[in-house]
Amino acid sequence: MSNPFSRSSRIAASSPAAPVPPKIREHRAHATKDLIAGLVVFLVALPLCLGIAMASDAPLFSGIIAGVVGGVVVGFLSGSHSSVSGPAAGLTVIVASQIGKLGSFEAFLLAVILAGAIQIILGLVQAGKLSGFVPSSVINGLLAAIGVILILKQIPHLLGHDSDPEGQMAFEQPDHENTLSELMTLIHGEIHVGAMVIGLLSLALLIAWDKVLVLKKLPVPGQLVVVLIAVLLNRIFASLGGPWLIEASHLVQVPVADSVNGFMAFLSTPDFSKWNHPAIYTAAVTIAAVASLETILNLEAVDKLDPLKRCSPPNRELVAQGFGNMLSGLLGGLPVTSVVVRGSVNLAAGAQSKLSSIFHGILLLISVAALPIYLNMIPLSALAAILFVTGVKLASPALFRRMAAGGRYQLVPFLITLLAIVFSDLLIGILIGLGVSIVFVLNSSVRFPVRIVREKHLGSEVARIELPNQLSFLNLASIQSVLGSTPKGTHLLLDGSSCDYIDPDVLSLFREFRDSTAKAHKVEISFRGFKPKYGLNEDTRYVEHATKELQQLLTPDDVLEILKEGNQRFRAGQRLNRNLREQVAATSGGQYPFAAVLSCIDSRAPVETIFDLGLGDIFSIRMAGNVTSGGVFGSLEYACSVAGAKLVLVLGHTRCGAVTSTVQTQLAGIDIIEATKCDHLHNIVDEIRHSMNVDREAAAATANPEYIELIARRNVFHSLEQIRTRSATIRKLVEAGRVAMVGAIYDVATGQVEFFTEESYGLTPTTTQKFELLAEA
Repeated sequence: MSNPFSRSSRIAASSPAAPVPPKIREHRAHATKDLIAGLVVFLVALPLCLGIAMASDAPLFSGIIAGVVGGVVVGFLSGSHSSVSGPAAGLTVIVASQIGKLGSFEAFLLAVILAGAIQIILGLVQAGKLSGFVPSSVINGLLAAIGVILILKQIPHLLGHDSDPEGQMAFEQPDHENTLSELMTLIHGEIHVGAMVIGLLSLALLIAWDKVLVLKKLPVPGQLVVVLIAVLLNRIFASLGGPWLIEASHLVQVPVADSVNGFMAFLSTPDFSKWNHPAIYTAAVTIAAVASLETILNLEAVDKLDPLKRCSPPNRELVAQGFGNMLSGLLGGLPVTSVVVRGSVNLAAGAQSKLSSIFHGILLLISVAALPIYLNMIPLSALAAILFVTGVKLASPALFRRMAAGGRYQLVPFLITLLAIVFSDLLIGILIGLGVSIVFVLNSSVRFPVRIVREKHLGSEVARIELPNQLSFLNLASIQSVLGSTPKGTHLLLDGSSCDYIDPDVLSLFREFRDSTAKAHKVEISFRGFKPKYGLNEDTRYVEHATKELQQLLTPDDVLEILKEGNQRFRAGQRLNRNLREQVAATSGGQYPFAAVLSCIDSRAPVETIFDLGLGDIFSIRMAGNVTSGGVFGSLEYACSVAGAKLVLVLGHTRCGAVTSTVQTQLAGIDIIEATKCDHLHNIVDEIRHSMNVDREAAAATANPEYIELIARRNVFHSLEQIRTRSATIRKLVEAGRVAMVGAIYDVATGQVEFFTEESYGLTPTTTQKFELLAEA
C-alpha cells in the first residue's frame, strides 16, 4: 500500500490536472445548452399546461401531469433531438367533448390509456411512414399558422388582458369571443398597466437580444433573462400598489397544496369499471387517431426548424407517444402529443439533444410539488412576449416568399392550410389543407400524367413517354387521350422505369393499345422498364445502335450530322434514354460502327459521352494529344476498309495537357524526358512540335495564352495530314467518296464541339499568321 505522505504522492497531488479531451468538452457544452433550453421550455410550458387543461374542462393538475410525462417519458423514448411533447391545444375541443360524452374525467382517463395502446400498435405496424405523404406546403402552412396564432393570441396577454386561458389556440374561445374579436376588446381599455409594461419591456429585450451581437453571444438565453427581470419588476410593482399591482389573474397560477395529502388529492385515477362501455373505445380510437396525426405532422414541422436538419423516426415517435399516453392516463393526465410551440421554443433556446425535453419535464414535477409559490410570481405578459417572438419566427416573411416562389401548387395549399388553422383549429385546418393538396395532386395527375420526350435515334424518331411513379384510375382518361392522339407512323416508347404501381385498368389500356389500336393506327409501340408482374415485356422495336443495314444506308454527311446532333443533346442535357443491357445483347454478335474517332486521352473528353452515342456506334482511338502513329494508321484502316466506318474524325480539345506541356517545354528549351522522367513522351512531343514555329512565334507566344489553343488546332490539322499522306488505304477511300475526313475541337469549358472540314480546319489567315506578325513587329 502506497504512503499518501510520500514525496511522489505530494508531487502527483500538486501537478496540474490532465487536459479534458475535446469530445468531453463538447458534450459538457451541449449539456449546458440543453439544461438552459429545458429551463426556458419549462417556463413557457407551465402556463400552457394549465391553460390547455382549463380550456379542456379538465382538472388543472391533469395538464401538469401530461407535461411531466411528455417531457420525461416521451422525451426518453423518442428518437427526436428537438421535439417536446405535452398536452396539445389541438386536442382541447376533442377532450372537452369526450369528457362530456363519457360522463366523468375518470372514464376519459381510461380512454386515454387505450388510445396509448393503439398508438403503440400503429408505431409497430410502421404507420408513421404516412408522414412522408404529407406535402411540404401543408407542413409549412402548419408552421406559419402556429406563428400567426401565437402572434394574435399573445397580443392581449402582452397587454395584461388575460380573460382567455394561455394555451388556448382555437379561433372560437371559451369566453364567447374569438381570436379577432378578443383584439377589439383592447380598444375599450381592458388592459393592465403593470402587466403591459412588463410585457412590452420583455418584448423589446427579446428583440434586442437577437439584434445586438454582445447580447447574442452571452451564454444565457434572452428568454430566461426576461422571466427573471419580469419577476423582479412584479415585486417592485407590488410595493407601488395601485394600478401597478399585478393581480393573481395576470400571473402563473399553479395549484398550491398545503400538505402531501393535499398534493395527492390533485391526482385522478381512471375508472376501469367502464371498460365494457362502447363509448370508451370510440373515444380511444378518436384520441389515438387525432393525437397520432398531430404528432407526426408536428414532428416533421419541428424537424424543419432544426438548424442541424436531423430527421426524427416517426414510427418510434408513435410508440413513445403511446407509452406516454398510457402512463399519463394512469396518473390522471391529459393526452400528450408532440407540440410545435414547445419544440420551436426549445430550438430557439439553443437545445442540442432530447436532454432539454427530459429536463423540462423534471422541472415541471419538482416545481409544482415544491416551488408553486415562486412560480406564481411570474407574469403571464413576460411569457406572452416569449411566445410572440416565437410566432414571428415561425411566420417569417422569408417563409411566405419561399412558398410564393414555389408557384401556385405550393402557395395555394400553404395559404389555405394557414387560414383554415387560424380560423378553426389545428385538426380541422390540417384536414382542410390535406384535402386541398389532394385536389391539386389529382388535378396535376389529370392534366400532366406523363412526360413525352421526342428522341431522334439512329434508325428513327421516337416519342418516349415517361410514366410517373403511381398510375391509378385517375390517370386513365388522360393516358387514353395521349395514346389516342399519337400520329400515324409514330414509334412510341412507353417507359415504365419509375412505376411502382399500375392500376389494372391502366394495364388493360396498354395491352389493348399494343394488341389492336396501335396496329390499326400504324403506330409502332415499344415497352421498357416495366416490372415482370405487369406482363409488358421489354420490346424495343426501333434501332438505337449501329446495325449492318443502317451502316450501309448512311453517307459520310449523315454520320457527321449524327455527331453534331449528339453534341447538341449533350450540351442541352437531353441525352437519349438507351437500354444499354439490350444493346449489349444486340452487339454481342458483331459490330458495325459508322465512324472512327481519334481523340486525346484527356479524362474530360470521353467521345461516346460528348456525342451522346451508344454501344457499337463508333471506333474510339485515344492517344495523348490525338497524335498519329503506326498503330493509329492501322486501326483507322481497319475501321474504314474492313468494318465499314464512313467518317474519320480527329478530335482535339481546348486546354490540352499534352499540347500545353509541349509548348511550355519547347519555348523554354527544356528536355521533356528530364522534366517528366517519362522515357517515351518524346514520341508525342515530336508530333505536336510539327505544329509550332518556335523561331518566329516564341516572342509573341510567351505573352499570349491563345497560342496554346492555336497549336491545338494546328495539331488536329497535322494529324489529318499525316493520315492522308501516310495511309494510302484511307486516301483512296476518301478520293472514292466512301469516307470523309473531318477535324474538330471540343471546348472543355462549354461542352461544344466545333467542326471544320479538311479544306479549312478552322485556320483562317488571321489565326495562322497572328503570332508570326506579332513576332515580326
